[in-house]
Amino acid sequence: SMKTLHAQSDPLAKGSAQLELLSTTVSTPFVDQLERHGSFPLVPKSLEIVQLNLGKMCNQTCRHCHVDAGPDRKEKMSRETLEDCIHFIKENGIRTVDLTGGAPEMHPDFRWLVEELSTCNVRILVRCNLTIILANKRFHDLPDFFAKHRVEVISSLPHYTANRTDRQRGEGVFDQSIRAIRLLNDVGYGQEGSGLQLNLVYNPTGALLPGDQQGLERDFKKQLKQNHDCEFNHLFCITNMPISRFLTYLLESGNLASYMEKLVEAYNPAASSNVMCRNTLSVGWDGLLYDCDFNQMLELPIATANPSIKGIQLSDLSNRSIRLANHCYGCTAGSGSSCGGEIV
Repeated sequence: SMKTLHAQSDPLAKGSAQLELLSTTVSTPFVDQLERHGSFPLVPKSLEIVQLNLGKMCNQTCRHCHVDAGPDRKEKMSRETLEDCIHFIKENGIRTVDLTGGAPEMHPDFRWLVEELSTCNVRILVRCNLTIILANKRFHDLPDFFAKHRVEVISSLPHYTANRTDRQRGEGVFDQSIRAIRLLNDVGYGQEGSGLQLNLVYNPTGALLPGDQQGLERDFKKQLKQNHDCEFNHLFCITNMPISRFLTYLLESGNLASYMEKLVEAYNPAASSNVMCRNTLSVGWDGLLYDCDFNQMLELPIATANPSIKGIQLSDLSNRSIRLANHCYGCTAGSGSSCGGEIV
């Protein structure tokens, strides 16, 4: 299986090296584009979502992973930092908590965290890669655990065909994903009237922009139902971000300049006013704060005096400007992109 960039000591494992590369591959820097449209600086709206990155360990090493996650990554959030996060969420009446990784379920305190959060009257989202459910006996009961705590499950499925999914996520991943979706369906996920949400994430295989979200959702629903008897609620289309492993793929395949130009040409001013960094805060495994998950992987903490979950105040957050670089074109191309799919 593939090694992470981190394990290969690849120079592009460092955020600063990625940012430098991205600064040389576009005709119009992102900040200039915003200034031209009168939307610079970009400032936050009210905080609605806190996304916790529980760590970089994962049972898969996918080709396009912007976290550079994998089995060889050991970073994980400490219990103390988890408690700081819970305190912040309660204190500030945050409505939605989005748990991500790596595979968040591999964190030793994952179930404890979900149980704590379910007493706080918040909406809990888990970004589950599906194969984790079958990876090991200790994960087999995740569908029941998720259902018990009314967790919304968000899962990547790059395509409704096996070869396109496996090309991006590894041999046999499609079949395992289908088995996992069926297990989730069995406990009520994606089923009419159950209130248990299973949403799938589509991202293109290759240096392309995603197609129309509604049309793709229809195709996915039809194909998965007909061919695999699987059901889900919504499809989120996410643009591949030109960072980390997808950036190295673009570089190695000779597609970097043309992909960046595609993103620049598809810039949509309406998307830039709805970008997720305006209502979301991303917390790294070490407790540092970021405007989004992508800035986290590029090691660009939020622009405040003390960018840490410990002791941060809502007022510190609302008075900041969002940190921007050329990768931000990924969220503002076409219909826009966020962790919840299209934004326009």
